[in-house]
Amino acid sequence: MKGGRSKSDTKSAKLSVNKKPTKGGAAAAKKSGKAAKDPNKPKRPASAFFVFMEEFREQYKKEHPKNKSVAAVGKAGGDKWKSLSAAEKAPYVAKADKRKVEYEKKMKAYNKEQAEGPKEEEESEKSVSEVNDEDEDDEEGSAEVRAGASTMNIRVWLVALLVLLLSNLEFILELVQEDDDDE
Repeated sequence: MKGGRSKSDTKSAKLSVNKKPTKGGAAAAKKSGKAAKDPNKPKRPASAFFVFMEEFREQYKKEHPKNKSVAAVGKAGGDKWKSLSAAEKAPYVAKADKRKVEYEKKMKAYNKEQAEGPKEEEESEKSVSEVNDEDEDDEEGSAEVRAGASTMNIRVWLVALLVLLLSNLEFILELVQEDDDDE
């Protein structure tokens, strides 16, 4: 065969390809161009079929306790859904519509919150030790508290630094005025 590759040629071509292993997390999101998912974003509601499947799975497990196959349950559920009339599907459609309305309300609130942007914390004049003491008392959301505390600690530190600089500046200005008065 003219112009074709031999087996050795294809083997060497395969060996020359250097693929880098993919990493999970934020690095993969940056490389793929997708934004990281927001855990606070509301989940999309289930369709009428999936509302039906919630009930059907329970019934199927009671009738077939030995069957552990997810595929068998899905196939039986799909067949059952296809055989239902529009009147029999109506309660599931109504539940799905109700969930969709709730989802839309949650999404409006979520989008409004995103449009407003992150809420700024007010600057506090507490010392670093007072901020740390309050954080030790809170057990719930300790990671969030620690993250908030670190930003608060930085703000407190910056305010203290500014106060120190201003007081030194006032002292220097007083010395300069005294020197001017002496002359």
